[in-house]
Amino acid sequence: MGGGVAEAADGVPGVDVSNWTGDIDWEKVVSGGGKFAFVHATEGTNYRNPRFDAQYGGAASAGLIRGAYHFAQPHESDGVTQAEHFLANGGNWVADGQTLPGVLDIEDNPYKDKNGKNNCYDLSTEDMVTWLKDFTKRYRERTGRHAIIYTTTSWWQTCTGNSTKFKSNPLWLARWGADPGELPKSWTRHTFWQSADKGPLVGGGNLFNGSESQLNAMANPPAEVSVTGAARSRKTYTVTVSNTGPHPVTNVKISGRAFGGQRVVRAPGCTFSGTAVRCTIDELPRGEKATFTFTTKPRKAKGTVGMNVTVGTVKLTLKAR
Repeated sequence: MGGGVAEAADGVPGVDVSNWTGDIDWEKVVSGGGKFAFVHATEGTNYRNPRFDAQYGGAASAGLIRGAYHFAQPHESDGVTQAEHFLANGGNWVADGQTLPGVLDIEDNPYKDKNGKNNCYDLSTEDMVTWLKDFTKRYRERTGRHAIIYTTTSWWQTCTGNSTKFKSNPLWLARWGADPGELPKSWTRHTFWQSADKGPLVGGGNLFNGSESQLNAMANPPAEVSVTGAARSRKTYTVTVSNTGPHPVTNVKISGRAFGGQRVVRAPGCTFSGTAVRCTIDELPRGEKATFTFTTKPRKAKGTVGMNVTVGTVKLTLKAR
């Protein structure tokens, strides 16, 4: 490539590289307009890209946002096993503001001559969806992030039955040409698009479907907390706060107020007075949850009673009769 800058009228340009790409001049990628890089980390259950550390570290040193990808071999082992292999060999997500979620690369079987399997690795559509679910679920459990899925529309249609079960996983669509074309059924938009096998910079040519600030946000997402509650009876209420995101969360405030002519008489781990109760979670690690149980004393045996609970911007009304 000459000294020009990669043009990207409809996205942020980036590259994908593997062992076959060889040694990379990352400063040239940056000066050419590249903003992100995906680096091949693992394949199947036992392969690790021997150049991974140099390529992944080099991309980071040059200031690029980068992510790792795993080339799936679904006939070799279950999805959990391959997710663990990926996580242990470069695919883990870290909250450094420079790391994208890991990628599951699933596409036409390129080793038909060696393994004798068809394009779908001889898996049925049901078994393939199970395999993908097992991989992506384990990745989510271990990192708090949804793995990106790299695939083609035709492979997805043929080998998953055009599954709609992966809406939470960002799509990296492989389609070489002038436009992304039809998307697999799980998605209404693509997040990344590989438009060329050989891009203008190095390796494959890719675009992020958004702004540079949105790309940065994908590498450094906000904390994520979910709140659920239930009226177990007229006298017992529970509230559960779950850390469903990638970061530990601190100083979470829970406030509740009983209604219907009742007062709070017990709230382990919290302070209470009259109808009001207050709790604080000092720190909630990623993947953990905290449950609070409130006991009330109603004044009447009948009628609607309950509690209004607020956790951050979430408001719950727990009612019992």
